[in-house]
Amino acid sequence: MTATLERGLNALREQIDAPVASFFTSCVSCGLCAEACIFYKETGDPELTPIHKLDLMRRVWSNEYTLFGRAKSMLGMGHKITEGDLTKWERLVYDSCTMCGRCTLVCPVGNDIAMMIRKMREGMSSSGHAPAELVGAAERHSDYGSPMGKLHTMLAAKIKAAEKETGIPIEMDKAGVDYLVLLSAQEIVEYSDVLPALARIFKKAGVTWTISNEGFEATNVGVQIGNRDIARNLVSMVVGAAEKLGVKGIISPECGHAYQALRWEGPNLIGRSYDFEVVHIIELLDRLAAQGKLKTKGKDHTRLTFHDPCQINRRGGINKEPRRLLDMVADNFIETEDAGTMNWCCGGGGGVGANDRAADLRFKAFNRKKRQFEGVGAEKVVTMCAYCHHTLDEQLELHNMDSIETQGLTEMIGEYLDDEA
Repeated sequence: MTATLERGLNALREQIDAPVASFFTSCVSCGLCAEACIFYKETGDPELTPIHKLDLMRRVWSNEYTLFGRAKSMLGMGHKITEGDLTKWERLVYDSCTMCGRCTLVCPVGNDIAMMIRKMREGMSSSGHAPAELVGAAERHSDYGSPMGKLHTMLAAKIKAAEKETGIPIEMDKAGVDYLVLLSAQEIVEYSDVLPALARIFKKAGVTWTISNEGFEATNVGVQIGNRDIARNLVSMVVGAAEKLGVKGIISPECGHAYQALRWEGPNLIGRSYDFEVVHIIELLDRLAAQGKLKTKGKDHTRLTFHDPCQINRRGGINKEPRRLLDMVADNFIETEDAGTMNWCCGGGGGVGANDRAADLRFKAFNRKKRQFEGVGAEKVVTMCAYCHHTLDEQLELHNMDSIETQGLTEMIGEYLDDEA
């Protein structure tokens, strides 16, 4: 056995704990998870079924942790694993799974299949079997504060531009305010309307906020690549900035895995609870509207629909909030088939969109979204995740559907904000 193979097997062994053993013991191989997977449904490839993606770790568990499997292994009849298997399964767990959690919701025995894929990624990344793009992003994030590198200068320029556009000062590193606002790299680089929208909304609502030079990036590449140490360090960076400034809460931006990592996994990652609230921007906007602090004027008459980001709706529980906000600013909003908690993934989350070799799979997977949008005759698609927004832009163009406009919900609320109410 080569050193690389042994390292890979050891990495997978380290992930096998009681929940993993329970999963493999209780799985009834019913196939329902396959019917819930966008990659399997749009390709028909049986290797892309969620349960098959976990087969490598299942083999290790069977060979070494079950009585029957150990007996077979002693007789040379176990499910052997080769270096070729590690290379093959790297593609399966990183290229054809966004950890969207749709499979988890349909599992009849309640297995969290998305969590299992995450465990597989933990083992694969530890053994050196992870996409180069995600490895590079993780290194840049750890070294420079963002997966896109050192964005401090660009952020300062975007803040200056937002101040010029709105006439509202945006103070960095201001202690004692209500909220520390996080941004995703995608919002800083691609979507410049976010900061002006936030400045106008928060000024009107009387919300005080700041951005920290020490922790402004919300994205958590550690979760995507499957490395708890990196994920912990990135959460700690943000938590440290919030505690230093003494804020009452952190606002997670329109970014799915950022919200998941900070809101739901963060306390477990750092081993303690927070002294502040973590709230998604759409949750906060909905709350402000309910309090009468957010009022809008006029409505979008475009035939529009909404794309629910997996980590924010299905795994994060934010479902009604964006719809209440849309009702404030749109009078021709129509839901797609399977909208809401069971919505289909955009196909780019979980690091898949940053993985060049997965481009063909992303294209095929998006056919499901294409049919959803065509089914309602959408002229505009609104979402509440910047990376979903990016993927929608990319795939609509590739599918010759770029006549459909895309927009983030925060920007849309800012566009229709009633500054005089």
